[in-house]
Amino acid sequence: MTIRKQNQQTRHIFGPVPSRRLGISLGVDIIPYKTCSLDCLYCECGRTTDLTAERRSFFAPQRLLEELAGVLPTIPRLDHITFSGSGEPTLNSDLGALIAAIRKMSRTPLAVLTNGTLLFREDVRSELLGADVVLPSLDAALAASFARINQPVPGLDVGRIVAGMEAFRGEYAGKIWLEVFILKGVNDGEDDIAALGAALRRIRPDKVQLNTLDRPPACPGVESAGFAQLERIRRLWPWVPVEIIKRAGRREEIPAFSSNLENSLLNTIRRRPLTIDDLATLTGKDEEELRRYLEVLEGEKKVRPVIAAGRIFYREWNKGDI
Repeated sequence: MTIRKQNQQTRHIFGPVPSRRLGISLGVDIIPYKTCSLDCLYCECGRTTDLTAERRSFFAPQRLLEELAGVLPTIPRLDHITFSGSGEPTLNSDLGALIAAIRKMSRTPLAVLTNGTLLFREDVRSELLGADVVLPSLDAALAASFARINQPVPGLDVGRIVAGMEAFRGEYAGKIWLEVFILKGVNDGEDDIAALGAALRRIRPDKVQLNTLDRPPACPGVESAGFAQLERIRRLWPWVPVEIIKRAGRREEIPAFSSNLENSLLNTIRRRPLTIDDLATLTGKDEEELRRYLEVLEGEKKVRPVIAAGRIFYREWNKGDI
């Protein structure tokens, strides 16, 4: 099975796609394009066109459920069904009903990617209790930095957002993987990192996923943070597991880069497609290190991930690949 950007017969289902965070993930998009409570500087989907914090029903839920019922039998294995897409899923007032209905259709774990801005609302927190993994984001805990990087709809207060995440942690038995997105010169100052650290102590996520730019952002002129900066931030938060998920775009971003390892990976993958587990067994290297090399090779159009037999394989890039 090859990767599909969007199922041709569906409006709300896309994938499955290989996700670094969620494995083989089938996307569920329940929000019109760029309807969001934030207009983040870095958003790869572009500028928000409907900036709102108002929850409402955007379409008949049965339409999505029928689409999903038609797609699921064609996929041999999934790691997650993921509410994501090009808007903020908690703005859909049918979210809780959709989670409950999909639970009855599939045993696949459910994940929700959210900016976390509506977790101060009791109804939103209650609806998310049915998910297995909730992945909120928190890029700033200081009001000025929050306004700068996330450009929220008027009325959103970052203190209230942090309190909502803290309340959700006290109610939710599933996993919380909190993403923190760092931009150079925007939210990477000492005061910002200290305030974020204090917020993390309150929220108590199961892990933090530290990220920065690796694709064109919504707004020009913003810069990504380097691996060294992200690593420094990780060391400042020793009480919580922190995973750096920024893609390596260049060889110089890989600590102790080895051309021998890179050539070995490329030569091995040329012979036959292999999974990360296969490559780890062959090389004796851990997955995190291998992913960084593979990301460089993928960016250079030398390898690409594909889904086959319910697993993610890396194979040589062919001239016909998009």
